[in-house]
Amino acid sequence: MATTKLKGNEVKLAGNEVNVGDKAPEVTVVNAEGLADKKVGGAQDKVQLLVVVPSLDTPVCAAETRKFNEKAAEIEGVDTTVISMDLPFAAGRFCSAEGIENLTVASDFRNKDFANAYGVLIAEGPLAGVTARAIFVVDKDGTIVYKQLVPEITEEPEYEEALEAAKAAASK
Repeated sequence: MATTKLKGNEVKLAGNEVNVGDKAPEVTVVNAEGLADKKVGGAQDKVQLLVVVPSLDTPVCAAETRKFNEKAAEIEGVDTTVISMDLPFAAGRFCSAEGIENLTVASDFRNKDFANAYGVLIAEGPLAGVTARAIFVVDKDGTIVYKQLVPEITEEPEYEEALEAAKAAASK
């Protein structure tokens, strides 16, 4: 069982852990903009950059989403989706207030299908039931070519590593 840390304390993650080289499970999340379903994972016509955060209503998650909104827009052929457990209405308000226009913000609140399929559901502690902080890059064939499970939930990810992996996948 995979683990991460929350303020230095180890927490277990639930779900099916996926790694580089695995086929990315196809899962439906809810788009915050029109409350429409969006499929992520699986083979698609674009590279997918899946950015997983606990809640947009925290400073670190908000900063991360703003950064990917700015940087991911510079990479052609990459579809970026930020996934959290926030209700779509709250995510929509966040996007409006923060000017998030270059990526999709989506919610996994219904059945936690994404969190379980990718093994990023926090299973214990004060954040049990939300997602850990992680990034997945899925190539056009639906294979995970990059994974970053951030070792400390309260810290930001390695942006450049993730963006370089997305660029490399898009250039193939």
